[in-house]
Amino acid sequence: MPDTAMILTPSPSRASAARIGIGGPVGSGKTALIERLIPVLAGRGVDLAIVTNDLVTKEDAERLRRSGLIDPARVSAVEAGACPHTVIREDPTLNIAAGDALEAAFPGLDLLIFESGGDNLASTFSLDLVDWWIFVIDVAGGDDIPRKRGPGVLRCDLLVVNKTDLAPHVGIDLPAMLAEATAVRGGKAMIATNARSGDGIEAVADAICRAVLFAP
Repeated sequence: MPDTAMILTPSPSRASAARIGIGGPVGSGKTALIERLIPVLAGRGVDLAIVTNDLVTKEDAERLRRSGLIDPARVSAVEAGACPHTVIREDPTLNIAAGDALEAAFPGLDLLIFESGGDNLASTFSLDLVDWWIFVIDVAGGDDIPRKRGPGVLRCDLLVVNKTDLAPHVGIDLPAMLAEATAVRGGKAMIATNARSGDGIEAVADAICRAVLFAP
């Protein structure tokens, strides 16, 4: 583990788990990001569980359960039955209930991750559901995504620009895309990642630990 990695000492006084959201368009790499984060966070002593959201299936939950990275019982699935943003923004009741059930089943959880179903650039999380949230876009989606100034890109606590390895294959000037994203966000946090190889994952874990787990 890099010297810069932070080790969390779980606090027995924490009344409930910190709750974070991970959203973004279909195929941007949300589930792949979570798969990379699970062992990194576990290695730092973070006790976590996950709630996934899909339209009418449990595909993302089943993928995580089969991964061997986490106890399958720690992964819960919500079927939105409508636009994915409905159950993370307008009425997050189903997600809140799923999170509460996981906390009851696993007392002492440090972190609950809510993965939104793939949605558009307007997708945001209700602060009734999460304390802090990440929005994932990918290089293959186009270098104009930052310029479109979608609420997800602008309002998230951390913007993740994923699939950086694809830039030369899809004709993207990656430094220019990252510079535009930084500019439209007014300098708010952004991390470039390649979830497939693991590049940038430690930095995302650092951001989570600082923001909601208050790791040293």
